Amino acid sequence: MRILIIEDDPLIGDGLQAGLGKMGFQTDWFSDGETGFDAVTSAPYDAVILDLGLPGMDGLDILKSWRKTGLDIPVLVLTARDALDERVEGLNSGADDYLCKPFALPEVAARLNALIRRHSGHASPELVFEDIIFDTAARRVVKAGVPVDMTARELELVELFMENETRIFSKEIIREKLSDWEDELSSNALEVHIHNLRKKLGSGFIRTVHGIGYTMGTGS
Repeated sequence: MRILIIEDDPLIGDGLQAGLGKMGFQTDWFSDGETGFDAVTSAPYDAVILDLGLPGMDGLDILKSWRKTGLDIPVLVLTARDALDERVEGLNSGADDYLCKPFALPEVAARLNALIRRHSGHASPELVFEDIIFDTAARRVVKAGVPVDMTARELELVELFMENETRIFSKEIIREKLSDWEDELSSNALEVHIHNLRKKLGSGFIRTVHGIGYTMGTGS
């Protein structure tokens, strides 16, 4: 999943980007409000981590502007403003969740996963399709009761498709969702990953929609 981070503290921003990257997220980090405000429409982000005390444009102003334009992307507010009235204001301004600094990175990841699941209509941490189960917390895939060995890229693809069973993804959108700005996923590499997934989870797990892209097929 691709996450937009808007955080002006270099230690926190770098820590989030590095730590979440190790947990399977693709991240882009911006340190000022105005750039982060514009960046949200530059890539197909699945969620945003938003600090409130930002240079250029305050985090609450960013959030209010996004919601006024109808942007419904999940937003996790991450801030040192821990007073009750400030937390209430953040939630009332359109935040989906609120976490005060200092924080534990595994909790940030868990909250992001929960926000993304709810946004896509999945309340459970387990995504199920036919005889395939993907545990989003443990990052583990089981088919017909047997664990399946997966690379990090393969897990990202399984999660993308299983969270969006009826959606057709173009190659371009898939590459954008699974790449950050420092690590582009080539078209040939994507085709190799999909080929390997079909071998592991069934030839019909991902179906090619000719001239458009890929979508969920069957597990057989």
